[in-house]
Amino acid sequence: MKKLKVGLVQQSCTADREANIEKSIAAIRRCAAKGAKLVALQELHTGLYFCQTEETKHFDLAETIPGPSTKTFGALAKELSIVIVTSLFEKRAPGLYHNTAVVLDSDGSIVGKYRKMHIPDDPGYYEKFYFTPGDLGFTPIKTSVGMLGVLVCWDQWYPEAARLMAMAGADLLIYPTAIGCDPNDKEGEKARQRDAWITIQRSHAVANGIPVLSINRTGDEASPCGHSSAQFWGSSFVAGCQGELLAQAEPDKETELVVELDRKRSETVRRIWPYLRDRRIDAYRGLSSRFLD
Repeated sequence: MKKLKVGLVQQSCTADREANIEKSIAAIRRCAAKGAKLVALQELHTGLYFCQTEETKHFDLAETIPGPSTKTFGALAKELSIVIVTSLFEKRAPGLYHNTAVVLDSDGSIVGKYRKMHIPDDPGYYEKFYFTPGDLGFTPIKTSVGMLGVLVCWDQWYPEAARLMAMAGADLLIYPTAIGCDPNDKEGEKARQRDAWITIQRSHAVANGIPVLSINRTGDEASPCGHSSAQFWGSSFVAGCQGELLAQAEPDKETELVVELDRKRSETVRRIWPYLRDRRIDAYRGLSSRFLD
């Protein structure tokens, strides 16, 4: 396969799970109709971003793997003969939960999952209350369209995660995401945060010579306890192997992006920018330390 069309679904969410799922399904169908063979959804796309507060009742939102989401999107993947990257709140065992991306192949089967490794704990993003850090490592998932390096949201700030996925053979990096800003921040600060988010992920494409797909939600979601709402900045994008923006969504619009990737591009770029060849692996021992005093 010399070319691969990929689809990204950027949507807003409500507390109505079924309505959110129906919206995702409709968008996936539109991507498939445009030729996408791989479609990726945003982080925790079946509901509101509940991590704005710490409340035990939200654990009722979790589901098993296999479970309702994998059944629904697996059937859709099989019907359309496409690969779907979905995201859910995983109940692994009583009292043990993860933020998990699940990959469904074109035959509808679950071919792999990735449990979010880096878990934030910031105002409005209290994820450590809900999610146990992932334990599956940085392992690409083999699918009918290639090796997918799936990571989740906060993972996107860490070059180590992207590098390890690339070193393990990922053909591209995929980041389901739910990120935005405090609406009370000044416009300049909002812009700096959004630009930093785009820049760091484009840098992963450059440093590893592989495309990056970043899928973010959009819309304002009020905090359940009346605190400042989360203003998600959308801006989903696809970056090429040299960090070039191949497509980008608007910040405040529900939309889909369908982009054709050149599967040979990584090989061409890595031949002229051989970062993997020139890595000084003998000198990187300090990277396994928390800090070098």
